[in-house]
Amino acid sequence: MDNLSVLFTGPGNIETRTIDDDIGQLRSRDVLVRTRYSLISAATELACLSGSQAWFPFPGTPGYAAVGEVLDVGAEITDVAPGDIVHYWGGHKQFNLIDTSRPQSICLKAPVDLPLELAPFTRMAIIAMTSLRISNIELGDYVGVVGLGTVGNFAAQLARLQGGTVIGLDLSEGRVERALACGIPHALVGDGTSVADQVREITGGQGLSTLIEATGVPAALPPALPLVGRYGEVILLGTPRGVFETDLTSSVLDYIHLHGHGNITFKGAHEWRYPVARDPFVKHSMERNSEIAMELIRSGALKVAPLHTHTLSPDDAASAYRGLKTRKNEFIGVVFDWTGV
Repeated sequence: MDNLSVLFTGPGNIETRTIDDDIGQLRSRDVLVRTRYSLISAATELACLSGSQAWFPFPGTPGYAAVGEVLDVGAEITDVAPGDIVHYWGGHKQFNLIDTSRPQSICLKAPVDLPLELAPFTRMAIIAMTSLRISNIELGDYVGVVGLGTVGNFAAQLARLQGGTVIGLDLSEGRVERALACGIPHALVGDGTSVADQVREITGGQGLSTLIEATGVPAALPPALPLVGRYGEVILLGTPRGVFETDLTSSVLDYIHLHGHGNITFKGAHEWRYPVARDPFVKHSMERNSEIAMELIRSGALKVAPLHTHTLSPDDAASAYRGLKTRKNEFIGVVFDWTGV
């Protein structure tokens, strides 16, 4: 089958070309989907493009957030049928074959009135949702979010929906403006050091009950730790990348035990802590989170439009990744449109 695909052919090299995908006869748990829209996961895909991710092979098709139309299904598939519109974890290519027997696979019917260009953002929303699932956020708590990219913005919105008074922090004025447009009540330009007085005023001197670190930049965490109040929690949401050398005692440990910040709890919030499929013995799953996220997007409770900055043709892939890397104020949520292919 001829399959138009975005390909990373080597570090820094991007092509959009037709490849020969030998789909063959569908296996019993396969779903064949024609992609309509796919979303770039900026941090992960730029890391893959750089060549720093050993698990990503060259040449390879990146991407894992898409929506499309089911063309055919295997004999054991009952949840979806040809003609259904589905949200699935698939790459940036015209056709995706989803093997639903794989444990790292999702293919879910999308709500009928969910705007299709927004549906792929479900994937970013459930990454952010993990930080809420493991938190102790309750009505009236003060929640800080460091990093207001797509995932951080969604984490801030979800914390607000959970009853927290949210304070978002980012060095980018553009991302702060988008956070305000998404309903985040306090969005500040700066790091933990430069905004300390503002956070102290907003929280009445209590400090943050919860701090969500959503950048994945290790150097961003230590300046924000003094913002956390006594018995607070720090949630590490962003996947850490890069090297950061520091004095662990003065930059981290002292804020756990000293300076009136005692008993701070650190929690890892990687999305894979929950199973993909529903499990009768586990309350949360990625499937359940995805269905909740799609409904929040459909209803407008989770705002996506301010984050959806570009819809581009797959032929413009090189400029899309270049923009995400070098023009972070302008390029936030970039969607490939496959409907004209």
